[in-house]
Amino acid sequence: MIAVPEGNHWVLDKSAKTNHSHGSKPYERTIEQLLECGVVLVNKPPGPTSHQLAAWARNIMGINRIGHGGTLDPFATGLLTLLIGRATKVTGVLLTKPKRYVAVLRFRDSVQTEAISEILGMMDGEVYNVPPKESAVKVQVRSRQIHKIRLLDSDESGRLHVVSIHCDAGTYVRTMARDMGLILGTGCELLELHRESSGRFDDSMSCTMQQLTDAVFMWREHGDGSGLSRLMAPVESILDEMPRLVVKDGAVAAVSHGAPLARPGLVSAPKGLGVGSTVLICSIKGEAVAIASLTVKSDALPDMDVGQVAVASTVLMPPGEYPQTWAKEQS
Repeated sequence: MIAVPEGNHWVLDKSAKTNHSHGSKPYERTIEQLLECGVVLVNKPPGPTSHQLAAWARNIMGINRIGHGGTLDPFATGLLTLLIGRATKVTGVLLTKPKRYVAVLRFRDSVQTEAISEILGMMDGEVYNVPPKESAVKVQVRSRQIHKIRLLDSDESGRLHVVSIHCDAGTYVRTMARDMGLILGTGCELLELHRESSGRFDDSMSCTMQQLTDAVFMWREHGDGSGLSRLMAPVESILDEMPRLVVKDGAVAAVSHGAPLARPGLVSAPKGLGVGSTVLICSIKGEAVAIASLTVKSDALPDMDVGQVAVASTVLMPPGEYPQTWAKEQS
């Protein structure tokens, strides 16, 4: 089979087809399937911890396993991503996504708007960010990238300033507020904090806990799942920015059983990836099969006929979704 370059990808088998009797396209899954591996975006209110909110959602939805990506302090509000069932396996991926916040700062003394803007300019770029005492994270010096920070509004008489912060995951805005106060020679309190986005998700996509409760009630008690289906997304929605290795149905079955990905199972792969690159192995239908590491350079794939290509670190596809089409080795 001759590999064909198409844009940024190698097409290694243009004739590959999928059997629609097995698996399903991610955005065509039933509610029951999404409850086994899905995502819900919730607009967290002030008061509860992120863990409490996840526990409430678990009880409301009647599921056993649920987690969240990116902790918000109890007083904070905004986007909280809930991971359901097998989707909890990709929590680490979600925790690396950049975040965007709106913070309300209150200074002990009156500070002019020009001085605030100047300080914010100093914080644009790489900054040292030490977790505050309130955090459960081990207190140690580390650096984070501030991609964009700007002043949205000010009330100098009330000593209030509203700031937008686009930053790396794991940035402590409370620490940034403290540092601003130290630089200006006055106290600075983080009065309010709202998470606007995490990765490609933003708070306009989220629902309230009441909306989630109502949607689950309509589905369970009245058989109307239209509302709940709009509030849930497949796990692939978190992983769509990862480079993808598209594989044949037989390779889906093999990888889901823990086997490494072999060259004959490949349909297409991105160009220019090095050994050790993290990739998403997915089916022809677009289903996430596993997160894996490449064991060869992707540009070497067109010259290969056999051999190992990638080894899975996290398998997302449960065994049995696709039938085994290879002969098991005899022990």
